Amino acid sequence: MTVLHEIRALVGAISPLDELEAAHRAECLDWLGRTEDVFRRAKPRTPSPHLVAYFLLRDPADGSVLLVDHRAANRWLPTGGHVEPDEHPLETVRREVVEELGVPAVFPPTPGERPLFLTVTPTVGPPEDRHVDVSLWYVLAGRRDQALTPDPGEFRGVRWWTPAEVAAADPRALDPHLPRMMAKLAG
Repeated sequence: MTVLHEIRALVGAISPLDELEAAHRAECLDWLGRTEDVFRRAKPRTPSPHLVAYFLLRDPADGSVLLVDHRAANRWLPTGGHVEPDEHPLETVRREVVEELGVPAVFPPTPGERPLFLTVTPTVGPPEDRHVDVSLWYVLAGRRDQALTPDPGEFRGVRWWTPAEVAAADPRALDPHLPRMMAKLAG
């Protein structure tokens, strides 16, 4: 089975939370059926769209999630990164969590090593850098007290956010889909 076939299967297995995620899933499946050029080959935007693997480090004790103050996006985002050519998104998660936070990937029993959520999002930034990210959202188990080594080149800071803090935050300060992902985690 090719990586692209596995990605199609991952996307097809996601149960949408709402009409927007259902639309994103349909759009993504259509895109995956029309092209094999789904991996970013040149920074920041070639091709557009391309695959991203997000991961939310989540403390099961209180449901809080770790977000990073991302320098390029100028928003609080989940950690993650672009899926490299011919890389499985699960391997992207395993690679990126070590690169960005200095810890190994620990997947909770549910949803395990499968993405829970899918989004199709135009990026922010200078017009010449804008593109569309097709993001598979994974969940990793973490603890508020665990030692992290955040990448200072990518992040101005990191912090744990409770579900209530995410809900109360200015939506322009976060990934636009984060509150929906939090609802899916809670549901």
